[in-house]
Amino acid sequence: MTAAEVFDAYAPDVRPPVLPESDVSYAVEDTPVGRLLLAVRADGRLVTSAYVRSADDEAAWLQRLSDVVSPRVLRHARPLDGVRRELDDYLAGRLTRFTVPTDLALASAFQREVLGELAAHVGYGSATTYGQLASTISRPKASRAVGTALGANPVCVFVPCHRVLPAGGSVGGRVGVGGYAGGPAAKEYLLALEATHRPSA
Repeated sequence: MTAAEVFDAYAPDVRPPVLPESDVSYAVEDTPVGRLLLAVRADGRLVTSAYVRSADDEAAWLQRLSDVVSPRVLRHARPLDGVRRELDDYLAGRLTRFTVPTDLALASAFQREVLGELAAHVGYGSATTYGQLASTISRPKASRAVGTALGANPVCVFVPCHRVLPAGGSVGGRVGVGGYAGGPAAKEYLLALEATHRPSA
């Protein structure tokens, strides 16, 4: 027996690592509108699509996931393949409607009301105002509260809070587009993207 054969006999059996199952899988994705922390439950529902500019932002969202959804949170990109594919297609103008199911576990009851109404009635390439959205949920004096709820949207882009503008708002910076978790430039980018790729009637 040669020396190589002796060593081969003791070589470890090398296999790819098997990651343990987790209740929440996440990844951080660099996109044209900023870094997004994406997280899904084990059943594939998107529970977080949040802008993270720093390690502290990332840690804060992971802590929220751990506190509210499950402490079993694992950085594991593969369960997010479908989410990332749809996000890439949307940002490239190839997708106008997400099919990824969302889960508003990190939203308050008021946020769920606001975000549900927004998702149901303000489609791709359309926009509304904070005041109009407040009236839609039968709270016409709550435009500021609506803005606060949208500013803390836990599933940005997928639930399109970028489609809500202040009264008189517009795309292109001529008039302010209002607040947005990703910043005004990201909001303008998304609005312009949808205006360019809006399906014809």
